[in-house]
Amino acid sequence: MDRDWTPDELAHAGHEHLDTRFVSGFDLKQGHPDPGGDLALLHSCGLSADSVVVDLGAGTGQFAVPASRHFGRVVAVEISPAMLVRLRERAAADGSAALECVRGGFLSYEHSGAPADAVFTRHALHQLPDFWKVLALRRIAGMLRPGGVLRLHDLIFDFAPGETETFLERWLADAPGDSATAYTREELAEHIRTEHSTFRWLFEPMLTATGFEITDSSFRGSVYASYTCVKH
Repeated sequence: MDRDWTPDELAHAGHEHLDTRFVSGFDLKQGHPDPGGDLALLHSCGLSADSVVVDLGAGTGQFAVPASRHFGRVVAVEISPAMLVRLRERAAADGSAALECVRGGFLSYEHSGAPADAVFTRHALHQLPDFWKVLALRRIAGMLRPGGVLRLHDLIFDFAPGETETFLERWLADAPGDSATAYTREELAEHIRTEHSTFRWLFEPMLTATGFEITDSSFRGSVYASYTCVKH
C-alpha cells in the first residue's frame, strides 16, 4: 500500500518503541514470553520444517527467533529501526539461516515467494485505528495460503460499553509499580489514551469480514486476547 491516503506507519508504532533505551529493556519489561505454546499450536495445525511463517510486529524477535528453529522460512517484520537493530542482533547470535529480518509494517510489508502457512502477531495490531486494522487483516489474508493460520495476541476489551469506566479504573489500579519489569498505571493509561485497543464485539467481525474463521479464542483479564483463525 503506497498511496497518498495511507498513513505513516512509523507514526503509529508507539513513540517508546522508537527509543533505543526503551528497546534495550523491552524483553525484561515484556516478561520474556514463552513461545512454546504458540509453536506447539502451529505444529498442531500442520506446520512443519518446510513451512513459511511471517511474524508481523516482530519486536526484538521473542517469537521469530525460536520459530526459525522450527520452520523452513520465517520472516520477521518490524517497523521500528531501534527494534530492528535488536532483532538483527538476536538473529545473528542465534545463527539460524531460516530467519529473514525485514523493515516494514502491517500496511507496507510486501510478501514474496511462496504464500505463508501462518502469520503470527503479538501485541502490535492495536497500534492501528480500526479502519486500518481491517485493511491490515485483509493484507494478512492475502499473504496466507488457503487454510493458512493467523495466530494473534493483542489487547482487546472483552466487557460491555457500560462497564468501561469501572473496568478500566480497576485494571489501572491493579497495575504494578516497577516500570522496568512491567507496564505501570501511567503506561497503561497512555495506552488507553493514545493507542487503539477495540472491543471484542467490534474486532471479531473484522476477522470474519476479511476472510477468516475463528477456530479458538481466549481472554485473560478481559484485556489480553489470543485468537487462532484459519483463512477460508
